[in-house]
Amino acid sequence: MASSEEHTVLPAPTFEDPVKILIVVSPYYSDVAAGLLAGAKAALEDAGATYDVVDMPGALEIPTAIGISDRRSNFDGYVALGCVIRGETTHYETVCNDSSRALQMLGLQGLCIGNGILTVETKAQADVRADPKGQNKGGGAALAALHLVALARKWATTSKGIGFKPLGEDTVMAGDTGGNSTA
Repeated sequence: MASSEEHTVLPAPTFEDPVKILIVVSPYYSDVAAGLLAGAKAALEDAGATYDVVDMPGALEIPTAIGISDRRSNFDGYVALGCVIRGETTHYETVCNDSSRALQMLGLQGLCIGNGILTVETKAQADVRADPKGQNKGGGAALAALHLVALARKWATTSKGIGFKPLGEDTVMAGDTGGNSTA
């Protein structure tokens, strides 16, 4: 069982400049969402980050809300919180796969997202994972977002040295000797 396995938790990163995070949460299972949200808020506060919270109806709307926010606001990172519990139909697979894939695509575009959308078989599993004093997956998602923000800031001004340099006075073009020549 995964809950009894030991795992490494990285310490929260530190920041010189303020960090602003948007938490997007689906309160579909309100008690589970409340636990996830409490864990995420505590982790962000402990790291000195500020945050806003918006509610979305379900897990499928969370990536869209993050995408809209990224285009129209100024958040450094995002925390996605929600819960999908297996039911009697294949809708579970659709919601799990599509929400996760959409968050991953946004992340690959450069957004700093901590994914705290639980995908579980039972409500009891969700309760354990959402509990801030238990597995604290909300806090873990917030820390993941903070680590990604720290990485993005670390490399924000690093150039890979790929591409073309603009021509300047000291640029020598092919075939040019750099001096004045009279022929």
